[in-house]
Amino acid sequence: MSDGGMKRRFDPGSAVAGLFFLAAAGVFLVTGLSGEPVAPPEILAAAVLLGLGLVGVVRVLTRGRRSH
Repeated sequence: MSDGGMKRRFDPGSAVAGLFFLAAAGVFLVTGLSGEPVAPPEILAAAVLLGLGLVGVVRVLTRGRRSH
């Protein structure tokens, strides 16, 4: 498919989301391999919610750049 000759712009929201999900996967991988929790569930739940909020904020702030 052609995009009409327009260049795609870098989307920082995608990069932030990718880094967040890689970090979350790393924490769960370390927990699974070690057999001991890396952090208490309350801390992990708060970190996941804050991370998702950050991803959402970055995506909203960069939405204007992506639509043009």
